[in-house]
Amino acid sequence: MSEARILVVEDEESYRDSLKYLLRREGFEVILAADGVQGVEAFTRDGADVVLLDLMLPRMSGTEVFREIREKSNVPIIMVTAKDDQVDKIIGLELGADDYVTKPYSARELVARIRAVLRRQTAASADFPDEPERLTVAGLTLDPERLTVTRGEDAQSLPPKEFSLLHLLAQNAGRVLPRQVIIDRVWGADYFGDTKTLDVHIKRLRGRIEEDPSQPVLIQTVRGVGYTFEA
Repeated sequence: MSEARILVVEDEESYRDSLKYLLRREGFEVILAADGVQGVEAFTRDGADVVLLDLMLPRMSGTEVFREIREKSNVPIIMVTAKDDQVDKIIGLELGADDYVTKPYSARELVARIRAVLRRQTAASADFPDEPERLTVAGLTLDPERLTVTRGEDAQSLPPKEFSLLHLLAQNAGRVLPRQVIIDRVWGADYFGDTKTLDVHIKRLRGRIEEDPSQPVLIQTVRGVGYTFEA
């Protein structure tokens, strides 16, 4: 029986063929899509436990595919970017990708990253009880069941990683949390990605909850250490 279903959205035939062989050898069920439109159709039809998504695709870009899938599901998505292309990496992080790899990547690294996001997904699901309690702090109400943050009558839905990050900070209001502690708690101790991922998520959260994101009041940076939530 397959361990998990991996949707590979990749327009380069050589990569698709090698990924099909590699992932099936590792015990995964593999679904292939050669362009963005096929990728969305395959996910809608078959679902997936992890999506391996190339950023540069014909017919529909990787960013468009990402947004289409995110509207349907919080499935872990690993972005595949061009070699050493910092712009592509930043785009992937700002979208809220769970991880990214750059071409060419090693088979061992790719399989490790897939297994890591699967473990984090399982752990994140276990962290939430069937009837989670809401957290209210600094005028914000965080609802883990709906992944929403509410201020007054304004409720916003957050991507899972952003919600987990905000909940962690708010739950520890007044405490300085070191960067590595935050990464370990939100992304998992086996996270392989760039630590800039944390900064990108903090920036996005400030844009959502701060009156003036350029002069944050709630989420404070503690230079050289990490972040703190000021209640």
